[in-house]
Amino acid sequence: MKDSIFTSTGNYKNLIVYQKAEAIYDITYYFCRTYLRRGDRTIDQMVQAARSGKQNIVEGSAASVTSKETEIKLKNVAKASMLELLVDYEDFLRTREHPVWNDDSKEVQAMRRLCREHNDSAFYMSIIKTRPPATIANMAICMIKQFDYLMFRILKTLEKQFLAEGGMRERMTRLRLQERRK
Repeated sequence: MKDSIFTSTGNYKNLIVYQKAEAIYDITYYFCRTYLRRGDRTIDQMVQAARSGKQNIVEGSAASVTSKETEIKLKNVAKASMLELLVDYEDFLRTREHPVWNDDSKEVQAMRRLCREHNDSAFYMSIIKTRPPATIANMAICMIKQFDYLMFRILKTLEKQFLAEGGMRERMTRLRLQERRK
């Protein structure tokens, strides 16, 4: 049992899911500026979805000091924003008649290996600058799916923590009662 009403936030920058979100944001920013027409509303939508995915991890981690509920909500918003971005990439491919890589394709398998081994945005940026837009979109889709899986696992862990420890009000009450008993 913790001796404080405040929980530790940890360092969001050390979270693999945050690092993936940052790489996805950087790829999306590059992709939109390079391959979408200026004035296309999709640019703002895609960049905002990628940004929301990244920034809500930061905000959720900061909020975790006092509210597990707020942390869960914000990290779920991050997850939802990235799924919105995934659909935008799928739309890009579909409307331009490019295939979406099949989950058991050699390209997806190779991308999954890369994603397990690398989280640094600079690594991915050096690769995508040499690839055509359809390949970049498919790479981003693979990364977003991995992000989604990791975020789901984080949300399940947060659920378990909440069930075991309760929220801030419960911690405050428990610690206040312990203090009175002394």
